[in-house]
Amino acid sequence: MVGVWFSILSRQALRNLSCTTIRQLREAIDRFVKAYQQTAARSSGPKPSFNLRPPKQRYSYLCK
Repeated sequence: MVGVWFSILSRQALRNLSCTTIRQLREAIDRFVKAYQQTAARSSGPKPSFNLRPPKQRYSYLCK
């Protein structure tokens, strides 16, 4: 499922995108996520359990 989502992200939001900063890339991804969540269909299967951990420190650099 994650692979499918990243495929959709790359085709619909990142293809032909020209960013000069990481902040622009982050904003483009955030806009896509917000729009995608409004139209995404929920899975009817059982929810998997995840071991949630804080994101790696490198991800925080994108938020600066």
